[in-house]
Amino acid sequence: MAKDLLLITPPFTQLNTPYPATAYLKGFLNTKGISAFQMDLGIEVILEIFSKNGLRNIFDLAWTNNSIRSNNCQRINALKEDYLNTIDSVVSFLQGHNATFARQICTPYFLPQAGRFDQLDDLEWAFGSMGHQDRAKHLATLYLEDLSDFIVECVDENFGFSRYAERLGRSANSFDELYRHLQSEITYIDQLALDILAKTLGTVNPKLVCFSVPFPGNLYSAFRAAQFIKANYPKIKVTMGGGFPNTELRSVSDIRVFYFFDFISLDDGELALELLTAHCLDPLAEDSAALLKRTFLLKDGTVFYNNLSPRTDYRQSEVGTPDYSDLLLDKYISVIEIANPMHSLWSDGRWNKLTMAHGCYWGKCTFCDISLDYIKIYEPLTAKLLVGRMEELIAQTGETGFHFVDEAAPPALMRALALEIIKRKLSVSWWTNIRFEKSFGRDLCKLLRVSGCIAVSGGLEVASDRLLALIQKGVTVEQVARVNRNFTEAGIMVHCYLMYAYPTQTVQETVDSLEMVRQMFQLGILQSGFWHQFTLTAHSPVGLNPEDYHIVPDYQPITFANNDIQYRDTTGIDHEKFGHGLKKSLFNYMHGICLDHPLQKWFNFKIPKTTIAPNFIENALVEEPFLSTKPNAKIIWLGSTPITETLTKSKKGNTWELLQMTFHDKAGPICITVDKEHGEWLKDALANRLGANGKIATFDELKTDFQSHFENFELFWYSKPLQTLRAHGLLSL
Repeated sequence: MAKDLLLITPPFTQLNTPYPATAYLKGFLNTKGISAFQMDLGIEVILEIFSKNGLRNIFDLAWTNNSIRSNNCQRINALKEDYLNTIDSVVSFLQGHNATFARQICTPYFLPQAGRFDQLDDLEWAFGSMGHQDRAKHLATLYLEDLSDFIVECVDENFGFSRYAERLGRSANSFDELYRHLQSEITYIDQLALDILAKTLGTVNPKLVCFSVPFPGNLYSAFRAAQFIKANYPKIKVTMGGGFPNTELRSVSDIRVFYFFDFISLDDGELALELLTAHCLDPLAEDSAALLKRTFLLKDGTVFYNNLSPRTDYRQSEVGTPDYSDLLLDKYISVIEIANPMHSLWSDGRWNKLTMAHGCYWGKCTFCDISLDYIKIYEPLTAKLLVGRMEELIAQTGETGFHFVDEAAPPALMRALALEIIKRKLSVSWWTNIRFEKSFGRDLCKLLRVSGCIAVSGGLEVASDRLLALIQKGVTVEQVARVNRNFTEAGIMVHCYLMYAYPTQTVQETVDSLEMVRQMFQLGILQSGFWHQFTLTAHSPVGLNPEDYHIVPDYQPITFANNDIQYRDTTGIDHEKFGHGLKKSLFNYMHGICLDHPLQKWFNFKIPKTTIAPNFIENALVEEPFLSTKPNAKIIWLGSTPITETLTKSKKGNTWELLQMTFHDKAGPICITVDKEHGEWLKDALANRLGANGKIATFDELKTDFQSHFENFELFWYSKPLQTLRAHGLLSL
């Protein structure tokens, strides 16, 4: 099974689904006839550890090291046989192979329980209405987290399910610490990874190994694996790309980095990898003469940035459909960390990942790396091409769930995507990241839901209009609230990314932001969220112009990673002390509890009272009926063909006919009665001019056609019967 390339995602990213970078690249390489094999080394290591034999080795190693010291780890070790007897069955269940085992897991005292189960009593209520499957996944997740705690304390302090030795990759301006760590003895988990890698290298026999490193938590493992390849397979070339080098290694100058990697490529990987592959497969090629794209290498003893190729990058329509072959799709582990259905999307279920548009159509947020090409260069795909790729992936993987991993999905493209999905009669589930645009009105949200959209996530950031303006977010808190309401009413879950410690943020603004968030949860228009502390990055507007934001950066000499920058906020506020209280309050709000508690409850220091009125968000949701439709609005009917019956009415000697129209949707029948002639026109329009499967009329076109037969279209359009249909599938977009 020899292949030219081996594409690797190093440990660790996600347990439940592959990180998509290698699948994207393999899909592109297929279009060029370049043979490649891909592997998620992280999931393979996880499966090795969390097996009966792997766990026995962990317990034996902990005993040999005499490292079992805490009461929690002593308890886990005492229950060793219980863990060994259950681990294979639990992992199999989490892989979706034994659904009936959920009832056994939910049986009291079946799973051994240690420190992570201490929170279970507090959350018992959360599963009262949930089925055995989700409850069992949550219990099994706690069980695995207990074992993870044991590994961290007794075997390898750097272990983590979605990251490994992350500290070594964060803000590593100098390569010194990581280099020293790479000279130390390899750990047990290192050895597991290298044994799996060696087996794959022997089978694939590649000429070029490509590591995709998305996060700091993948960096150490990538270097350790590259070190192993250099020592044992000196003829194989090794390269690195991905999110971490794209943001952090744009200024790399330490030549020791290239003792491990022959090349490091930045930004879009397709053309860079194609040129690099051609270069590495040429037995007579010399690095100094290569025409490469955005690629670092050593030349004459120094780091050289080779961007000599005159070729332009491929358009997104040319890069092919992601290819998930080779990956162990039936071996991924779905976990539920907390009992919040929106929050669990990141860890539960297998998602095919796609991108609607390259880059960000907004491109203004001041905390974001908008100066970098992966955000700055905006290029959307067409809905037809996207849905075609969805159909290809369904055929390949058997999965109908999609996560669109956009910086921010464009509303117009989301609308077109939804219409194309409906037109092709696909039954799918999908979710994506958005900006809380005012264009997400009630009707658009309903359309998205009908097409299979189950959730959206977006940045509310600091819930303060002053700071949102400073961020150049382009939204207000009231607008976000209304959009959240529209999504929620349509049956689409909403997750908000939240931020604190933004430059010039006051204590009062932090407290008021929390109150805004509390009110949104209280009204049920927000289902999930996550607070993170502002980070100053080198490539953001704040990082490029810190004086405009009243902060003083602490610049360090850069020879390795350059992204996160330490800084001093001239306000002098200790923002870090708010972190625990903000996250604890949100954890409770996501479970629907403590929403009536005073904000002071979450902090062990004095905070000011909020200045936000207790009904601020509620008032923001009050809107007057808007009896106006844009002339170019697309009018779409998503409902069924009506069953009609002619009724005759008489009054004071006058007789006229009405048309009773009964529509059946999934929830039940909807009945309206209109003038017969108007009804016949409406029936024809719904069937032939407004269906999502064919040509869609605009409001003006509909009005013109109506008024060629009758008068007063607006009177008809805004009548009670039509408003009933507006609530049941007659959409204005």
